[in-house]
Amino acid sequence: MSALLPTGWLREAVTAVFHAVGFSDTAAQAVADALVEADMRGVTSHGTMLVPMYVDRVRAGSVSRTEQATVVVDAGAIAVLDAGHALGQLTGDQAMALAVAKAKSFGAGAVAVRNAFHFGGAFRYVEAAARDGCIGVAAANTRPLMPAVGGAAPVVGNNPLAVGVPMPDGPALVLDMALSEAALGKIRLAAAEGREIPPTWASDTQGRPTTDPVAALAGMLLPAAGHKGFGLALIIDVLTGVLSGGGFGGGVRGLYADVSVPNNCAHFFLALEVAAFGDPVDFAKRMECLAAEVTGSPAAPGVDRLYLPGQIEADRRTAAAVGVRVEASVLAALRRTAGEVGAVLPDLPGTT
Repeated sequence: MSALLPTGWLREAVTAVFHAVGFSDTAAQAVADALVEADMRGVTSHGTMLVPMYVDRVRAGSVSRTEQATVVVDAGAIAVLDAGHALGQLTGDQAMALAVAKAKSFGAGAVAVRNAFHFGGAFRYVEAAARDGCIGVAAANTRPLMPAVGGAAPVVGNNPLAVGVPMPDGPALVLDMALSEAALGKIRLAAAEGREIPPTWASDTQGRPTTDPVAALAGMLLPAAGHKGFGLALIIDVLTGVLSGGGFGGGVRGLYADVSVPNNCAHFFLALEVAAFGDPVDFAKRMECLAAEVTGSPAAPGVDRLYLPGQIEADRRTAAAVGVRVEASVLAALRRTAGEVGAVLPDLPGTT
């Protein structure tokens, strides 16, 4: 069961919770904006459902109340940041802004972040780059969740990857995906709601595909496209954890494991300034032509519309500008967490 909540109310409620646990108004609002936007886009696994886990970790000390990462390397077009286990939305915004600033100076900017924490939906960072006239790339590593091809133990995370491209008219073209067949958060949500999952999403502890989300949480995620998804996830571990000097492989801890132990993931951000490669007006025309070739191509029987990556989510976000649908279990958990930390939530006008 779900409720249609006013989007403004949900933002205020989540902001109030993070302010109550010690974050500034600006930082609390930034995290709330990121989580609620994920709900608006229909990516609920990266939305408000994360609030209780984030708060538990802040209170246990594995996530710090630091609101900015420390710059440990700053050399021309590249930088390395130490996040100090701060909330990933805060250091992710900082890192992509730095990558874009470097792209404006050098044509390209790359920033690796170590000692980081979950940064939510990767779309947030690449859209920010696209708004500034850059192609943006964002990636993160997670604890090992997927086996090597032919393996029977998890050795690499489902490591999300996003790319954002400026478009001449309308939202950016955004590819945002985890490299497993499905995100772990979607399986957790299914478990909380007692729903089955598709058999292609995960295996049990013996490596057998399962539709039981509880068995899947104890087992392993399955990579998207088999060996291709596994290989790309491994390379993202290199770009994030290995390159930054941070956690990689088994050095990254589970988000829902011991909340007193830092997650220790790592991030990577890249910005390419379109204008540095040529006339941005010509780029816009060429992107418009490419998009038209895709969306204007013949559709299969029964298909009404063809989409570019990110278009469906952008449409959902527009539709949710006034109200966003939130599962009853997520709303109950938000209220419970607010009570635990002494946050006063705004009055809720009504639900449907």
